[in-house]
Amino acid sequence: MEVQQLNKSQSDWLEDEAFFTALRAREYQRLDHPLHQVYFDYTGGNLYPASLVEKHCEMMLQGVFGNPHSINPTSAKATEMVEAARAKVLSFFNASDYYCVFTQNASGALKIVGESYPFGADTPFVLLSDNHNSVNGIREFCQQKGGNTHYVPVRHEDLRIDETVLKTALEEHAGKGNRLFAMPAQSNVSGVKHGLEWIAYAQEKGFDVLLDAAAFVPTSRLDLKQVQPEFVSLSFYKIFGYPTGLGCLLIKKTAFEKLCKPWFAGGTVDVASVCYPFHTLEEGHERFEDGTINYLNIPALKWGLEFIESIGIERIQKRINQLTAYLLHHLSTLKHKNGTPVLQILGPKDTQQRGGTIIMTFHREDGSMILFEDIEKAAVQKGISLRTGCFCNPGLDEINSQISGADLEAFYRSKNFKVQYHEMLYYKDKVRGATRISVGIATVEKDIQVLLDFIRHYFQL
Repeated sequence: MEVQQLNKSQSDWLEDEAFFTALRAREYQRLDHPLHQVYFDYTGGNLYPASLVEKHCEMMLQGVFGNPHSINPTSAKATEMVEAARAKVLSFFNASDYYCVFTQNASGALKIVGESYPFGADTPFVLLSDNHNSVNGIREFCQQKGGNTHYVPVRHEDLRIDETVLKTALEEHAGKGNRLFAMPAQSNVSGVKHGLEWIAYAQEKGFDVLLDAAAFVPTSRLDLKQVQPEFVSLSFYKIFGYPTGLGCLLIKKTAFEKLCKPWFAGGTVDVASVCYPFHTLEEGHERFEDGTINYLNIPALKWGLEFIESIGIERIQKRINQLTAYLLHHLSTLKHKNGTPVLQILGPKDTQQRGGTIIMTFHREDGSMILFEDIEKAAVQKGISLRTGCFCNPGLDEINSQISGADLEAFYRSKNFKVQYHEMLYYKDKVRGATRISVGIATVEKDIQVLLDFIRHYFQL
């Protein structure tokens, strides 16, 4: 039985490797010729397929499009294509119960929630310590309006949710009235997929739920009929690479009126007066799309999502799982001559409920950590794109470094709250930060071999 499973696994690998190698030759040929780049930063930004750019260029060269806020022919054509893209987004995420608000990026979507959510005196804002800074920043809106922020740490051992701690936090702040819970569907650092079942659990306790889906949706199915958070943020370049500068906020229709927009702008009002200070906001998505939307780039979103559908998100997820398993196995075998590990993987060591993002720290034979800047500089010389640092997620870095709030308060006070980034990296004689690699739709086995050879050469293994 085990032999049969092994043979099937090898067969699946060979079949998928052939499929994605052919896809790469067709859509991502520039990686191999003429650029010869090895790309391991898909969590930072996906790579765009050639056919998507070609379709968009054809649209631009053969069409005439005007500002959508009119009914003239060029405006009407732009409106038609924008709305086709909007409809595709809602269809792709099975989100007929939602409004789709186009934004500059996921951060722009999160800001809408932060500035518009009705925080008030003692309003609880509960969030995981594993969150992107664009989610962390919402605490400033909460605190300015008298609310309270409550962080729930993840486990140090595997960077997953501690169920007991999260249940306690949600139960302690349960009740009626406004209360917000924020979580990432997938960590942008560790690749951990935090269980979407927490959405319904938090809602049962009276919370509105904000789901940061930016790192999750490039390789996983998000069905908003199955899970129904009040707010979902995402960026499209994370999914298919092009165009950049576009994201969206999906707002559940039943929660739409809860967001109280604190100002108005062009395109967001139905009526506004100067002689008498009065305005009425637009209904639906237009209420939050300030000014002129990116009407020349938004149409490309439809073709990008169709490109993903032509492959199949389930097939992409399976492929990412294969590549991640392959990487985790081979990275774990790298040893110094004295038998000590070359690197430490932070977070899960298996592929259960995780995406294609892996973070690690590199170590000398004596166990001391190597500066992540040194690893990145060496990788640059080999044409390898990876990412290092704290990845806009200080909570996870603090957990990995085992630094407490009391430690940080003492440090900030010693610097009179004027702190530079590199001072933080070496605080308490600890080298903070890590190296992050992430695989994606254009990754093939030879890329992984280049990465492994680079590490072996760097450490003279």
